[in-house]
Amino acid sequence: QVQVVESGGGLVQAGGSLRLSCTASSLTFDGTMGWFRQAPGQEREAVSCISSGGGRTLYADSVKGRFTISRGNAKNTLYLQMTSLTPEDTAMYYCAVKNPFSGWSCDVGEYTYWGQGTQVTVSS
Repeated sequence: QVQVVESGGGLVQAGGSLRLSCTASSLTFDGTMGWFRQAPGQEREAVSCISSGGGRTLYADSVKGRFTISRGNAKNTLYLQMTSLTPEDTAMYYCAVKNPFSGWSCDVGEYTYWGQGTQVTVSS
């Protein structure tokens, strides 16, 4: 059974940093992975995605220059380094793995395997 597990969330003051981690187990492929977030009353949105080989990335405009996505050496491991955090970054952050049957995408609907999320709260 596929399991996607995130960690690293927490409470941080504005201007601070956090590093999120994710591991997806029991997958037979090394897939495109992404970080998504959802604030209360808001739709889930893409934060950043990275291809299976790490050579292609995409960032939401709101996090460009502040967040960095990367893959670990182990298959289907993922990180998100977040710096210069603002209260607007407060949300539940989800890690997800894209289905391997279509091309590159950072569209929420293209991602098949999801974790339970890790809460990031930024205080002002």
